[in-house]
Amino acid sequence: MEKKDLFTKILAITGFVLVWLTILAPVFFAIMSLVRGGGFRFDYLMPAELFIGVLAGGFLLLWAALRARSHVKWISWALILAVLMLVGGQSLAVVTGLADGTSGEGWFPVVLGMIVLYDLLVVALGVGGWCLIRELYGKKKPTKS
Repeated sequence: MEKKDLFTKILAITGFVLVWLTILAPVFFAIMSLVRGGGFRFDYLMPAELFIGVLAGGFLLLWAALRARSHVKWISWALILAVLMLVGGQSLAVVTGLADGTSGEGWFPVVLGMIVLYDLLVVALGVGGWCLIRELYGKKKPTKS
């Protein structure tokens, strides 16, 4: 039985806002830097630094998707892969010495690629949240009598 009640909608909207805040924050600060004359400085690592918001928002979206029985695979896979990319990239940076600057210069493109994939997966999670919200607020289908 799918639940599209107010609680499910609140879960979905809160999760959506948390995920998209982490995506839009670096864009906002880059535009502010540009307006103030400091040049365009985009921090692609900020979604990783705000990981707690992505994790909390992702769990709220997953909870809402499970309640609504909609977009569960999309949201769960995006969340799982995003966590794996972030943890994997950070672990690889620590193991190779790239994190503390001692060595590992050859691993920089791999770690950077994993962080960029994490960013893209967070965007995919946010898009999944948007699709879930659209379905939750969609028109009800008429029932056949």
